[in-house]
Amino acid sequence: MTTDLYEPNILNQWQVAWPDALAVWSQFTRLSDPRLCESSVLAAKEGLNSSFAMIRLSDQSVVIDLEAVQKFDLNDYAVEVLAHEIGHHVLAPATASDHFRLLARIRRGLPTFEQHAAMIANLYTDLLINDRLQRHSGLRMDGIYRRILAKEPMRKPSLWALYMRIYEVLWQLDAGALGVQVDDSLFNTHAWLGARLIRVYANDWLTGGARFAALILPYLYNDSLEQEQQQVSALNQMHDTREAGHGSEPSGLVDYDAEELDEPLHPSDDPLITGEEDKDTDETPLSNLDKKAVSASAGQRREPFEYGEILRSAGLKLSDHDVAVRYYREAALPYLIPFPKRIAPQSMEPQIEGLETWEMGDALDDVDWMQTLSSSPVVVPGVTTVKRQYGLTSGAEPATKPVDLDIYIDSSGSMPNPQQRMSYMALAGAVICLSALRSGSRVQATLWSGKNQFISTPGFVRDEDTLLKIITGHFGGATAFPIHKLRETFTARTDFDRDCHILHLSDDGITTMFDIDELGCGGWDVSRISLERGRAGGTMALNLRANWRDQDNVITNTLKQAESEQDWNIYTVTDLPQLLDFARDFSRKHYGSAKTVKRR
Repeated sequence: MTTDLYEPNILNQWQVAWPDALAVWSQFTRLSDPRLCESSVLAAKEGLNSSFAMIRLSDQSVVIDLEAVQKFDLNDYAVEVLAHEIGHHVLAPATASDHFRLLARIRRGLPTFEQHAAMIANLYTDLLINDRLQRHSGLRMDGIYRRILAKEPMRKPSLWALYMRIYEVLWQLDAGALGVQVDDSLFNTHAWLGARLIRVYANDWLTGGARFAALILPYLYNDSLEQEQQQVSALNQMHDTREAGHGSEPSGLVDYDAEELDEPLHPSDDPLITGEEDKDTDETPLSNLDKKAVSASAGQRREPFEYGEILRSAGLKLSDHDVAVRYYREAALPYLIPFPKRIAPQSMEPQIEGLETWEMGDALDDVDWMQTLSSSPVVVPGVTTVKRQYGLTSGAEPATKPVDLDIYIDSSGSMPNPQQRMSYMALAGAVICLSALRSGSRVQATLWSGKNQFISTPGFVRDEDTLLKIITGHFGGATAFPIHKLRETFTARTDFDRDCHILHLSDDGITTMFDIDELGCGGWDVSRISLERGRAGGTMALNLRANWRDQDNVITNTLKQAESEQDWNIYTVTDLPQLLDFARDFSRKHYGSAKTVKRR
């Protein structure tokens, strides 16, 4: 497919340039051949919009819009453009994880302008890559900017003007060589600081990210007051990492890095950049261990809404609920525990009982070649071929059987929205449910709040996403336990179903479980029958005062009755973070694999 702007021979020219571009960095990369799109329409289907080139880190792909290349008169810069995109794969950000981490650092340096973090991160990594290509590889990176820039020079301090002046300083070009004609001493000082930052932090560019953001923040503010269309267009044309993280799975992003919580340092205050010792403070630099301790004391975990903003900045198209599923899955991983397994009478082991003819259609792996060849050196399938016949015998070790889990999570108004703020209720639920799945258990999860405000998985399932979708939901209404859900779940269970443990994560609102349901059935009867048919006991982890058993009121008396009459195990958590400790210790202390639980 061609257009009036597109020349067919460009495709061959750029295909030939790919090996030369690879050789600039290394011929041994994980990159596939570039996707050279002959029109902007085809490029848009690959996710490339506005710019003429892009890198996608999830599948290590470079995408080029050849129609846009022709439009900007960059036909003879194939090696430069391709080498630049390879640089994003090799140097910065290199991996999706580091891309997310850089965006987090950049956001720290852009208070109130965090929405521009993706663009600033792109400008920063472009500086790192282009400086190396221009100085060490001898490529004509300055020529690309000369072609893209409009004819009229930039005469006012702006983000785009500062960006170009930094290149002029880095490459020792004459002032104005890239179209910047700003006569302002502070502006020129900032350009020098920016160039020094790129050189000083070339091998530690994550640390330099927040400093670069602090440097350009005033220009971003000024541009927001009076944006020139020329500058906006130029920034979009160079934004080749807009969709870099699309399709990737983030990891290591839930917790802050050790240095991320430090106040972003302006390059003018960084002695490594200025070459001057810091004389205004007597404080000694923190060691890496000290920084980790400071960060830990300040709280290492970021909130779900910030986590989601970083993912979206990297190009992921996710709803708040999808973000929450990823967030709590990653947050739960360090706390996963072995879920209890019930001891069965005895395991069964296979035992050889004889041989039988192997016939065509049987699995080839079943052939006993030793016995086949010993009976005849000529192999005739279905005639001389034999296979082993097995029976079962009682093994020496007892077998284990997973215990299913029926978990009910309170989502009333007293609980935070897990899609916006950290919810220990949701995190504890994720820890226990994922632990159950790892051991082969099936889980039914129910999120509940007021009357008719509940949502459940479709029965007992083994799908992580389905469970986490329920756990990370939010109602925020009144408090009324769905008694009918508990009743229907265990009325349908038979003696042939696996044993099932019932778990409640709530506060004093759990006492509504013992009210009268819509059929006039008493909650106490529903609870008793459920425990009997579940055959694996029940647990409540409740956010209550530590001395609740010493109090005499309707709520505490109800809970004490549940303990004494129905053997509910009630654990007290005086604050929600303690739910994590409960989730981690839940199986080990009460339903360990070495402990046989008596059937009711």
